[in-house]
This record gives sequence, C-alpha cells and structure tokens, in this order.
Amino acid sequence: MIFTAKQIADFLGGEVVGDNNAEVQTISKIEEGKKGTLSFLANPKYENYLYTTQSTIVLVNKSLNIHKELKCTLIKVDNAYKSFASLLELYQQSKPQKVGVDKMSSIDESVELGENLYVGIYTVICKNSKIGNNTKIYPQVYIGENVEIGENTLIYPGVKIYEACKIGSNCIIHAGSVIGADGFGFAPQVNDEHKKVPQIGNVVLEDFVEIGANTTIDRATIGSTIIHKGAKLDNLIQIAHNVEVGERTFIAAQTGVSGSTKIGKDCLVGGQVGFSGHITIADEVKIGAQSGIQSGVKNIGEIIQGTPAISLREFQKSSILFKKLPELRKEIFQLKNEIENLKKNTK
Repeated sequence: MIFTAKQIADFLGGEVVGDNNAEVQTISKIEEGKKGTLSFLANPKYENYLYTTQSTIVLVNKSLNIHKELKCTLIKVDNAYKSFASLLELYQQSKPQKVGVDKMSSIDESVELGENLYVGIYTVICKNSKIGNNTKIYPQVYIGENVEIGENTLIYPGVKIYEACKIGSNCIIHAGSVIGADGFGFAPQVNDEHKKVPQIGNVVLEDFVEIGANTTIDRATIGSTIIHKGAKLDNLIQIAHNVEVGERTFIAAQTGVSGSTKIGKDCLVGGQVGFSGHITIADEVKIGAQSGIQSGVKNIGEIIQGTPAISLREFQKSSILFKKLPELRKEIFQLKNEIENLKKNTK
C-alpha cells in the first residue's frame, strides 16, 4: 500500500516538514534508505544519516534541531521510536491475513473452534480443547487435550502446548517453544535412585504475553506456572515449574529461572541471568546480563549485577578493582620481598 506524508502524520498526530504529498510504500533503516521508503531517527548517534539518507520520509522527535539541508520530508512526533512501532503494527495489519482450516490438519471433533481462524497444515489439536476467535495456528503445531487458547493469539510453527495449559488472548508464541513439559522434579530414594515426581499442574499465559522462539515453560508440580499479563520472554529461556513472572516483566535470551521463584512486575532481566529456586524478586527490579541471583531481592526498583548479584554501584566499584588485580598482585609481592629483606637486615 502507498501512504502519503500527510496520511502518516494524521495517523500519528505529527507535523509534516516538507512535502505533504511525499509517498512511501515500505520501510527501511535510515542508513540504508531508498526512494519510496520511510525511516525513523530516535538515536542521536545516527543523526548524520538524516542528511544523506535516500529515504523519502523520516520520522523524528519534535525536539530534534536540524543543522543542515535535507533531501527528505520529515514527520515530527513526540516519540519517534513509539510512533515507528505504531506504523509497523499498521503495516503488519495491512498485509493479507491467513484464514481457514487446512484439510491436512488433525482436529478432534470435540474441539471448540472460534470464528475467523487459521489452522495450518499438519497441526494437531486434541480432545476438548478450545480455540478463540481470530487466532492463528501455523503448521506443525501440537495442542494437547483440554487446552484453552484465547482470541487474537498467534502460534507459530512447531510450537508444542501440552495438556490442560491455558493461553490468553492477544498472545504470541514463537516457533519451537514448548509450553507445559514436565517440571524437573525427582525424589531421592534409599537405594540412591531418584524417583520422578508426577507433574500434575499446568502453565497459564495471561493476555498479551509474548514467548520467544525455542523457549520452554514447564508445568507446575501442583497448581500453575504463571506468566502474567503483558510479560515478554525472549528466545531460548527456561522457566521451571511453579515459577511466576509478573506483569509487564521483560526477560532477555538464555535466562534460566529455577523452580518456585517469583519475579515481580515491571522487572527487566538481562540475558544469561540465572535464578536460584524458591526466591522472590520485588517489583521494578533491573538485573544486568550474566548475573547469578542466589537470594531474593526485597527492595522495589533495585538495580543489581554480578555473581552473586550485588547492587550495580558496588558491582561497578568491584569491576574497577578486578581490572587492577594483576597490578595489585605485583605490588603485594614487591612489598612481601621488601618486608623479608627488612627482616634479614634487622637480624
């Protein structure tokens, strides 16, 4: 589809600087801009590209000061990044939508199917499951018995959802994710064997949750593993049994959360963070990448990093000392030699 600068500005509540009738039909990075494309500038370090880009239209913040002559038309908005995200959503919605149930899918006759669905080839939906309106299930998805999926949810190829799990509305589950596999529970026996503990709970994803590719969320031993409303999980994350992730919490790739840990709402967790089990993290906590969280965090809004994790300020001080360890080691050996020499001389 083709959009003019004025149409885009009206949609975003922005101001056109340049040609109201400038037209675009696709999107590009500002440094790779071409005629007929729209770009955005939110990070000041890319400002130089604004004066050389071939993009026809560029979204910028209203606060931006222009220092050189421009070839492109600008649309000034309060927040260029948020506005660009809104345009991407509009662009996505304008693309043709998949609808219909592929005849090569396998759907049990007891399944309740909503309206305007898409179910791709070789997808399996088992007994007594319920699928809400406008949900799209791509090829080769497995949905076990008694699963509930809300409206407007996207489930990408190869996802596996085990029995009795509940997926809310407006969720996105990316390819290869496994929802509801057994939690890692084993009971030691007198003969040094470990007996598997049956995992009879489920997984609950509330509304507006997004799960990245190849992420695994284990079912609870008893009760539910819960990802609360608006939480976003990146690729390659492991969520163990009976974990709770709070509303609007973001967790980056390769993080592992051990069983029964509770993470508060509005938290930000960097990549490759490891959580011990049975701990509680307060709301709005920020955790730096590769941190090891061995105990709970009680203070709302605390910023921590390191293994074991400490306050960011203390971690930064420690990092400075760590860099100086070789130099300090050398000084210690020099002092040691000087002390030994003094002892010899005093004798």
